[in-house]
Amino acid sequence: MPREMQFSAGSVIYFKGDEASTIFLLKRGRVNLVYQNFESGEDQHDAVAVGEFFGVRSALGKYRREENAAAMLDSVVMIFSTAEFEQLAMSNSRIMMRMLKVFSNELRRVHKKVADLTESAAESPEDGLFHTGEYYLKNRRFSLARHIFGRYLTYYPSGKHASLAERYLTAAESLNPNLNAGPAEAATPRPPAPPGPPAQEALGDAVKSYYDALSLMSRKMYQQAYTALKTIINEGTDEQYTTKSYFDMGRCLFFLQRYDDCISFFTQMLIKYPRHPSLAETLYYLGQSHGKAGRPEQAAGFYRKALALAPDGEGGLRGTIRQALAALEG
Repeated sequence: MPREMQFSAGSVIYFKGDEASTIFLLKRGRVNLVYQNFESGEDQHDAVAVGEFFGVRSALGKYRREENAAAMLDSVVMIFSTAEFEQLAMSNSRIMMRMLKVFSNELRRVHKKVADLTESAAESPEDGLFHTGEYYLKNRRFSLARHIFGRYLTYYPSGKHASLAERYLTAAESLNPNLNAGPAEAATPRPPAPPGPPAQEALGDAVKSYYDALSLMSRKMYQQAYTALKTIINEGTDEQYTTKSYFDMGRCLFFLQRYDDCISFFTQMLIKYPRHPSLAETLYYLGQSHGKAGRPEQAAGFYRKALALAPDGEGGLRGTIRQALAALEG
């Protein structure tokens, strides 16, 4: 039989990337779904109306969730197994027609996404290599960025992006990946080492205040860093570094031992940025915060989600998560 569950305002019902084996019906309250629009690439926010199902496609298709679902108000939902939902849908033609309409719209989105990916495949090898390096640099995977820009300058020493590649290589070499603590330090993540002036010059004046904030964090001046990052967010002049600042503000709260504030802040960040580049690390810090606050079951749940999303070789993040999870389960 379907079961009823309550969610308080601001809580997350499920995250993008979670395994999907259940379907939800909103009985009371308000739920928001956040996913990436295939056509525009922007985050799409969809409100679930009372009486509507959500989480259907991933559960029936047996793939991981493609969106975040969060309660915006205190809400009550009914939770169905896939078998229970299929039995209900087969006995109610109105529900079946509604689901067919949803699937039809989704199919059009998928078709557009495939077309966009096909067009992007025509990019030249030189441009593709350079843009790959840019992607890793923007997502703070500095070791990979250093490798890619080094390769670019080896293959295309006089290429059209050579000058910028040299500047980005300098930036990547002066920064350290996040969460690269050794086994003895894994339980307490360390902030990155302070980046020097070459990195700031390579990435432009607009982001100098962000790297100044990271420098404060490296000196354990977390309250000052928090204030500086908050200023970047309030000004909102650079979307990329506004997004980065959200993540590092949450880390400041963690290092200040404000664990419940950290949990609340990161939860709201994931509602706003469900595809945040530091998603796996964010889930790790959520697990750490729950653990520090004496909630080991919630901590373990976040560690498992983080482990499922962490790419291989990302600065030792997978090993750090596994060690934290093993400490709880051992």
